[in-house]
Amino acid sequence: MKKNITSLMNLISETEKDIDSITYSINDLAISTTIEELNGRETIIEDNKKDFDLQLDELVKDTKELSRLKAILYEKNNSFKLSDGRTIQEAIVDNTNLRKLKDTYEKLLLLKSSKNRVTEVNNSYFESHTLNFNPDDIRKKLDDLDKKIQETDFEISKLNSIEFEI
Repeated sequence: MKKNITSLMNLISETEKDIDSITYSINDLAISTTIEELNGRETIIEDNKKDFDLQLDELVKDTKELSRLKAILYEKNNSFKLSDGRTIQEAIVDNTNLRKLKDTYEKLLLLKSSKNRVTEVNNSYFESHTLNFNPDDIRKKLDDLDKKIQETDFEISKLNSIEFEI
């Protein structure tokens, strides 16, 4: 079956949802209910044994399939290379860290210098708060970061569309 990385990630997501669903329903099927009267006669109210066994087998099968699919994804993310030689996985990690740095730059740009007059009983003065950086330099760094992140994301998306056999 031919897939690309994007469709493989979607298949992984669907498999994880199936596992979550089975895990949720298996708890309800784990117990069967019978009524045992004093004379020894038993009446089965709810027999979940067969359904439980089927769901448990399905859970084991899906878990093995999920491991196989994730192994393929990790292998492809570590073998497909961007034009600069980084693997997809390296580029994803780099972009994650660059986005954190971008967030810090954006927060720094929200800060402003200020000067406040403070009046005490016998004294009056100005308290100044001055930025320790040039906002124009931070804006330029932010723009450069943004461009680098977008270029890397674009290259990753091109690599994600390469088809391979799973």
